[in-house]
Parts: sequence; structure tokens; C-alpha cells
Amino acid sequence: MENGQDISAEIGFQEEIYRRFGESKLKPEQYSALGLAYIGDAVYDLIIRTLVLRRGNYSVKTFHKMTSSIVKAEAQARLVESIEPDLTEEENRIFHHGRNAKSGTSAKNASIIDYRIATGFEALIGYLYLKEQLSRAIQLIALGLERTGQYDNKKTGQAVND
Repeated sequence: MENGQDISAEIGFQEEIYRRFGESKLKPEQYSALGLAYIGDAVYDLIIRTLVLRRGNYSVKTFHKMTSSIVKAEAQARLVESIEPDLTEEENRIFHHGRNAKSGTSAKNASIIDYRIATGFEALIGYLYLKEQLSRAIQLIALGLERTGQYDNKKTGQAVND
């Protein structure tokens, strides 16, 4: 519970989407690894943008710089390596499925290894989101950010590695 609100609000978000647009015909485990990574990328980006925005009122350029340093493939690879021992068997299976998926795109500013690890991580985040386990995704992200020092909640205005 944070600021008097419980985490059940996250479920309300997805319920509202389903209510307005209809539920998916697929279960989370039926999506391809790259489909999971597609939605996971957006969810992870939204979480990190939310963290960065809460730092204060900065220019969009500053927000972008702070966010980019955390969401880039290299940073995601470091994060997932730090939390891998904490993944459940199911989470580990989803991560490896995503990591081993053959993508039609290539890494722009990252090694292929970091890019594939990041894809696996995004697949895991997407899977947890679709399973309505966003609190678990946030827990893993927070743990990874703490362990890698990529985001210092006590510092104001910047990611640690900027």
C-alpha cells in the first residue's frame, strides 16, 4: 500500500481496457515471445518514465536522457542479470523464451547479446503485465534498479549513470 492506495488499481486499468474494447482472445502464454516483448517494452518504458517524471519538473530533453540511460538494451541486460536468481521457474522460462526468439530487427546501439537479453526481459515484463501481475513486474524492476545502481531514488534529477 502506498499513499493510501492499494495495488488493485493496476487491475482496474486493464479491466477498463477490456470493458471498453473487449478482452483478448488469447491467454498471455499463447502470445509469441516477440509479442510479449512488444507490450513489455512499452510497459517497462512507462514505468521508467513514471519514475523519471516523479523526480521533478525538467525539460523533455532531460527526461529523455534520464529515461534512455535506463531503458537501453545494455542497461536492461545488466538489470536482468542481477535479478535472474530471483525469478520463479515460470518467469525464467518466459525470459529464456524471449531471449532465444529470433527477431527480424537487429540491435542499433547494443551488442546482439545485450539486445537478446533485453528482449527476454521485455517478454517477461509483457507476460507479467498480461497476467495482471504488474506488481511483480514492478518488484523485479525495483530490485534490479537497486542492485545495478541505475536509479538512485534518493538522488534528484538524474539516473545514477548519467
